[in-house]
Amino acid sequence: SIVVKIGGSTLGSHDTTLLDLVKLQQEGEEVVVVHGGGNVISRWMQRQGIPPRFVGGLRVTDAESLEIVVAVLGGLINKELVSLMEQLGGRCIGLSGIDSCMLTCGIANPELGYVGEIQSVDTGPIRALVDSGYIPMIAPLGVHRFDGSDNAGKPLNINGDTVAGELARELQTDVAGVMDGGGRVISRLDQRRANMLLNSGVAGGGMIPKLQACLRGLEGGAVADIIDGRHPNALLDCLQGRSTGTTITTSLNSRS
Repeated sequence: SIVVKIGGSTLGSHDTTLLDLVKLQQEGEEVVVVHGGGNVISRWMQRQGIPPRFVGGLRVTDAESLEIVVAVLGGLINKELVSLMEQLGGRCIGLSGIDSCMLTCGIANPELGYVGEIQSVDTGPIRALVDSGYIPMIAPLGVHRFDGSDNAGKPLNINGDTVAGELARELQTDVAGVMDGGGRVISRLDQRRANMLLNSGVAGGGMIPKLQACLRGLEGGAVADIIDGRHPNALLDCLQGRSTGTTITTSLNSRS
């Protein structure tokens, strides 16, 4: 299987990733997609007079904004992406980590509010869809573990990059660049240098969870690439060893 994380900005852009995904499916590859939607969520929050807030590149999600997050990620963006995939000739079904309690979580950090830290993953629904010839389009939402607390069973927001990293680890798959201090793309990273970029602050903002997710994916034997889907055939080229972004491996001496 191939796990790919796409941004919500894929909608209405010149990003060719969706077409690449359909081509991969038609070639017989097993594809799993996790999507984001941060910019769209922020716009809907602003319409409701709720200013978006972030800590360490992660969205702060209070009770009021959680309703918007669930509606936008699990509804609007998820279904629009599924519709686009179908228009391009793909077979795709949308779901979230809430469905069948696929992603069970605890509270990641009280400062972030209703943001989940994944504690268990049930890949059964994903495997069932893939085995039936569909691309699962997964919204990064989870459910609070049933621990008897007031939050038990409550939907939780999860960073999309984190979800992709966990699924890559559980499915033992490949996953779908990173800048140095001078603004240049680093074509190749190993775990040691990736951690150096995180610890030094060179990798900041939204790149923090992306790199953390890639490092998590490596634990399951995956190879991680962070690529720019605006380049034609970016995903296909990446899978053929011609990544235009950053490839992250356990060491610089191998691809695995």
